[in-house]
Amino acid sequence: MSPGLALTIVFVTAILTIGFVVRSAIESRRHRGVARGELGDARRIELLSSENAGLKGQVSRLEERIAVLERIATDPAERTAREIEQLR
Repeated sequence: MSPGLALTIVFVTAILTIGFVVRSAIESRRHRGVARGELGDARRIELLSSENAGLKGQVSRLEERIAVLERIATDPAERTAREIEQLR
């Protein structure tokens, strides 16, 4: 068997495998969407509300961290060093 033919067989096999995996993933998502559609509206709202609350908490924690980083970046170096020494 020539190297070119072997390489072609490998590429065709890889392309077919990738296509099968992608198709399976798409079908899986479609089936999950149908399963989610069976959830009641009240349950869906409850799940979204709890996810929303978690995301709001995460955003506020990130905002606090950004504020601290902004303060560190804009404060004079000696003041930051003095505060670090006080914490030790």
